[in-house]
Amino acid sequence: MQWTDEGIVLSVKPHGETAAVVDLWTRAHGRHLGLVHGGRSRRLRPVLQAGNHVDATWKARLADQLGHMSIEMRRAFAAETLDDPTALMALSTITTLTRLLPERDPHPNLYEITLFVFGFLNDATVWPALLVRWELALLEELGFGLDLSQCAATGSNDRLIYVSPKSGRAVSASAGEPYRDKLLVLPQFLTKQRSAPVTNSDVHLGFALTGHFLEKHVLLPRGQTLPQSRARLLARLGA
Repeated sequence: MQWTDEGIVLSVKPHGETAAVVDLWTRAHGRHLGLVHGGRSRRLRPVLQAGNHVDATWKARLADQLGHMSIEMRRAFAAETLDDPTALMALSTITTLTRLLPERDPHPNLYEITLFVFGFLNDATVWPALLVRWELALLEELGFGLDLSQCAATGSNDRLIYVSPKSGRAVSASAGEPYRDKLLVLPQFLTKQRSAPVTNSDVHLGFALTGHFLEKHVLLPRGQTLPQSRARLLARLGA
């Protein structure tokens, strides 16, 4: 068995004295583990950093074996964010949450979105809102997508300002008013009616929204919590 693909490094664990086991999220083959000989060497350590975009070849005698990987750098996103702690936390949050995807299950749409977000990590005016959208896309890929297109109660798409914490569906201002204390706020940059620039408050509300459903549907059933990098990120963003 053998394939060659591009991927994003999600995590690296030492193996023996010089090797490393890499969790690599590939475009066409999904998350794949592989043993990299010399993965702890001076040459490969900078390559095997979470968030880096790489080319990889995986080989194994049988499909269900760990297999061996050879990896070459495409773009060193980890090094590019090294001098920006907030962007580095965003990178870590994405790579950690991506490990919620099942192994060997391709998610090419989310993969493309991820590279798009990585490309803007040098622009702090843009990437926080993109990260909120990335978490929405992750929920969609995991089968828990939110329906923000129309009001769950009336079917209209006018003045959608709430989200039901149970159903994940949008609720209009009029239909939600009696229950406003029990509903999540829907930031307008996530609706089709968005027009104004995204504010820090919008980002805060967006992370509260995605965090609620990630915990409810994905993390708590697995006995997990949101990544510490995400909590530190929100603290630095003032969210």
